[in-house]
Amino acid sequence: MQTRRIGAHLSTAGGVEKAIERAHAIGANALQVFSGSPRMWQRTPLDRVDAKKISSNQEKYDVKPIFTHALYLVNLASDNPELVDKSLKALKHDLEFDAHINGAGVVVHLGSHQGRGFEAVKFDLVKHIATVLDQTPVNSHFLIENSAGQNGKIASDLTEIRWLLDQVKGGERLGWCFDTCHGFAAGLSLNSQKNGALDQLENLDLFDSLRCLHVNDSRDEFDTGRDRHANIGEGNIPTTDLQLFLNDQRLINIPMITEAPGFDGNGPDEENISRLKKITSENK
Repeated sequence: MQTRRIGAHLSTAGGVEKAIERAHAIGANALQVFSGSPRMWQRTPLDRVDAKKISSNQEKYDVKPIFTHALYLVNLASDNPELVDKSLKALKHDLEFDAHINGAGVVVHLGSHQGRGFEAVKFDLVKHIATVLDQTPVNSHFLIENSAGQNGKIASDLTEIRWLLDQVKGGERLGWCFDTCHGFAAGLSLNSQKNGALDQLENLDLFDSLRCLHVNDSRDEFDTGRDRHANIGEGNIPTTDLQLFLNDQRLINIPMITEAPGFDGNGPDEENISRLKKITSENK
């Protein structure tokens, strides 16, 4: 049986190659990083990113794949042209970074429609996503992340993701990422309940385009629309539901990344990885 890929979002202090070492140290075999500060437009120049060292450490420690998370300032649904322009430039850089490190994709929060509704912004989103794909390397990938839905955030409704995938026609370069906390907060149960997450993925034909799972517990209760992560087993998502979801045969080859706050408050840690391994039968 193929080893499941269970990873974490970790600091790149000292370079992505050091983040790979940190992942290995906490028992992870996959990784997610930022290409620069998540709250600043300035990005790290690619000539300062040592792709050879990254590749060498990936082989040495068996940490793969590596996902990149886009910065939080991005809003492709904004009606502010300056913000959209900055967002496009940042995303182009991140997809270039993804290609440079031979990554598995850039996970993107599309942003907020700011009360205007998805229908009012959906064609702008198609145009902007297509622009990013057209102007970046063919071996880079754009992954739409589902949202919790608070404050007009795009993609809390999985039908929006399905529509965007169909309209952009990005082929293998365009996929998506499912975050368990966001889904739970948006009213998607993780058990086998009718119209829950698994049911919707099946009905909307979203399994084939799913590239990554963000596995986070939720500090808030079901269907609250709030995006606040908790450590695995410490939040409001029933562990039995999370276990059922993650062990569905259609998901066992999808890499998992946790963005949990950590039991010491310093981000994803060995205990969260250990709990994920137990839930996904790695230690049974």
